[in-house]
Amino acid sequence: MRNDKQNIIVEKTFDFSLQIILFTEILRTNHKFELASQLFRSGTSIGANVKEAQNAESKADFIHKFKIAAKEADETVYWLEICLKSEVLPSPDEILLKQAIEIGKIISKIISSSKRSSFSN
Repeated sequence: MRNDKQNIIVEKTFDFSLQIILFTEILRTNHKFELASQLFRSGTSIGANVKEAQNAESKADFIHKFKIAAKEADETVYWLEICLKSEVLPSPDEILLKQAIEIGKIISKIISSSKRSSFSN
């Protein structure tokens, strides 16, 4: 089921991962290692699961991998909101949070449209 065409969600999640890496380095410089690790794992896992879905063995496998990506996106939004609201943590650029929310919405749309198309086949 591999598809090597240009894929916007693959590109968006890859670019987002790079931004997460930069922000987690700021957290590490401020000795916020635990949070940096949590955010690094969830933020980069979104793209890894989206990329992995491109090689899904079936429609069900594709949807499953996107569901994992959706959970990771939700977790990433949570950690970014913690950073924004906390008085003791460095705040991310609000664009980073907006990107995480947008990616989560796109992933949800992909899941729902994939589910619909699997029932019509």
